[in-house]
Amino acid sequence: MENTINKAHPRPLHPPDGCAFGLAIAATLTALALSSLANWQRGGSLPERAVWVAMGVVLIASAHLLPALCRSAPLPVRGIGVVLWLGCMAAASYTHATFFLLSQSHAGMLRAASLPADSLPAHRSLTAVMAQRASVTAELAAADAWHCVRDCPSLRVRRASLAARLDALDAEAADVRRYQIMEDENARRRDAARHDPVTAQLAMLSGVAVARLDLFAGLAFAAVLEGVACLLWWLALSRSGALPAPRSDDTAEPGTPSPATSAAPATEPETEIAKLRRDIDAGIVKPTVTGIRQHLRCSQARAAALRRQLADLTA
Repeated sequence: MENTINKAHPRPLHPPDGCAFGLAIAATLTALALSSLANWQRGGSLPERAVWVAMGVVLIASAHLLPALCRSAPLPVRGIGVVLWLGCMAAASYTHATFFLLSQSHAGMLRAASLPADSLPAHRSLTAVMAQRASVTAELAAADAWHCVRDCPSLRVRRASLAARLDALDAEAADVRRYQIMEDENARRRDAARHDPVTAQLAMLSGVAVARLDLFAGLAFAAVLEGVACLLWWLALSRSGALPAPRSDDTAEPGTPSPATSAAPATEPETEIAKLRRDIDAGIVKPTVTGIRQHLRCSQARAAALRRQLADLTA
């Protein structure tokens, strides 16, 4: 009977419960690590950081376990649980996004610091060079305005000296401009290295700012992690039998009968007269007192009594 029931209702195949538990624990530990690192940087003093971390642990655990724990609760409790679960999910996603943005910023600074920069010699600013050039140009104009009746060697020397200083200042200004171009290129390379390569390409293709894409990516990663953790805990606790069946106000349909109720009542032992009648019908025993006595190895009186009972049954 048991084999017949098993064949009619085969047991559904599920992955091992340990697999669901392992993945659920791994997802929760990952989320707790992200939350702890992000909340640790939010506080100033050590007690403040500890409180931030503890609050993050509670919110992460609640976000992962509330759907499974409220599964069999009454409807009003489940409604409150849904509202609280949404709040926990929003807080957890915000914390995870904070971690993703901070980690991306730290990684960008490391990438920018590792870039080889073009070494530039010490130089004055272009503003200082052009101010001095303007002063020299004015002195040269004043020297050119002087006229001597006779030959003035000192004036020629001054004019030549000012012209040479003006040429030197022009060369220095050209060098400063070249240095500025090199500095701008180094800064552009450092800024490009601070952004994630994939995010930078997506920003260029979509026309969306890199910072906004980083925020969207962090929120997406956080939502996926939290959703996977909630589903894994639901499956793990449901399959392990730790959770009762969900409550329902509808009238339940009759289920599969248990072996105790579906099994047929036990057959009563076959009586001696029934067995004797069966053997007579089969031709094994003659329906006489002698044949009955020889077949049952009983007394004459017992055989006669059984013969009378058979006669009463067949009458």
